[in-house]
Amino acid sequence: MSHEPRIARLVDRVMGAVEGGGGQPDRAATVDLVACHDQPPRRYHTTRHLDEMLAEVDRLVDLDGGAVPPAVVLAVATHDAVYDPTAADNEARSADLAIDLLTAWDVDTDVVDEVARLVRLTAQHDAAAGDRAGSLLVDADLWILASPGDRYDDYRADVRAEYGHVPDDDWRRGRGAVLDHLDRRLATVGYLVGPPQDRARRTAAARANLARERATLTA
Repeated sequence: MSHEPRIARLVDRVMGAVEGGGGQPDRAATVDLVACHDQPPRRYHTTRHLDEMLAEVDRLVDLDGGAVPPAVVLAVATHDAVYDPTAADNEARSADLAIDLLTAWDVDTDVVDEVARLVRLTAQHDAAAGDRAGSLLVDADLWILASPGDRYDDYRADVRAEYGHVPDDDWRRGRGAVLDHLDRRLATVGYLVGPPQDRARRTAAARANLARERATLTA
């Protein structure tokens, strides 16, 4: 299936955010930034992921009112710009890439700094209370956990494929630890943005998905 319409949509959104941050985007470079997300070995961290994140950001902002900060859009576009399943510093390297790219586009310094901060947040998803932009980004990045069951199952399979180099026993142990961490976070913090009823719905759906996946690891 061609990804060209999605890439074009994302490129337009990113270029609009660059302009909103006071910069002058380069369309060819923006296409390269977006399109790199569909290169192997990516299966989950693709343009579909970016598209879904922005849709969730838009939904959350519609619930609470206001506008989507350009820095959030730019952080979505760059937070997985560097993605190596064998590395532990993807977020830091993606933040550095975002700084270089946005600086070249003359984006305002305060926006560049904010984008880098937001990208680094996605390493632990630990937005502080009152951090509106960080909470939007974190909730959007974790949207997939609360997605419908069939979408979650696709995500689960795609992430496993990205880590195809990991033996099954090691995967079960490592993924189980990730699921336990996410479940504890959901139980104590939950989602951060939106009316209480909406946050509770997403939290319950996410914990149910995690439980289903955990059962497949221990079967």
